[in-house]
Amino acid sequence: MPKSPAATHAPEELSLRERKKQQTGRKLWTVAIGLFVERGFDQVSVAEIAAAAEVSKMTVFNYFPTKEDLVLLPMERHTGEVAEVVRERPAGCSAVAAVRRQYLAALDAQDPASGLCDQGSVLDVLRLIRGTPALALRAQATMARAEELLAAELGAADRDGDGDREGDRLTARLAAALLLGTRRTLVRENQRRMLAGEPAASVLPDARANALRAFALVENGLGDYCGG
Repeated sequence: MPKSPAATHAPEELSLRERKKQQTGRKLWTVAIGLFVERGFDQVSVAEIAAAAEVSKMTVFNYFPTKEDLVLLPMERHTGEVAEVVRERPAGCSAVAAVRRQYLAALDAQDPASGLCDQGSVLDVLRLIRGTPALALRAQATMARAEELLAAELGAADRDGDGDREGDRLTARLAAALLLGTRRTLVRENQRRMLAGEPAASVLPDARANALRAFALVENGLGDYCGG
């Protein structure tokens, strides 16, 4: 789920120029989302966004190269996040355990990426993506890219030395699909409840229980599920 452009360093670590750039990026994002929500994504031009933000059209493009970037670029900056979690996991920690721990932490923080966030601006963006085909398609492409990055990381981490490179790649792709498919399903369930108006704090216990159950299925396998 997209987040508004935010600082990645403490304010005292940033120069005045960097702080001003971040402030401009946040302002452009806020203005654009407001206009998109009010009138619809396809009915708002970049020129109108620039005018409302009191900057030039070129300034908008300097920060967001396309109109779609105004909605999706903040989310796309996190495309490789799960792959990074796997890459930086401690020795002896499985990929499932690492991804589960990171997702549970995101739930506890009510991070938009967990789906458990009831902030108005986050829900506005979610509705925009779901209601705009061009944005929905690009969001799907971003998820596919995240899966590719995770599969590459898993493949690099799991070299069994038996020479079956194609088998290794298939296993990595399957594992990436399972991990991110599980995560996406959890995120969508949380988003469903947020869009229905439930407070994030009241949904958190269910969301954590769902996550623990879902990742246990990934970790232990489906076994004889539906075998009866």
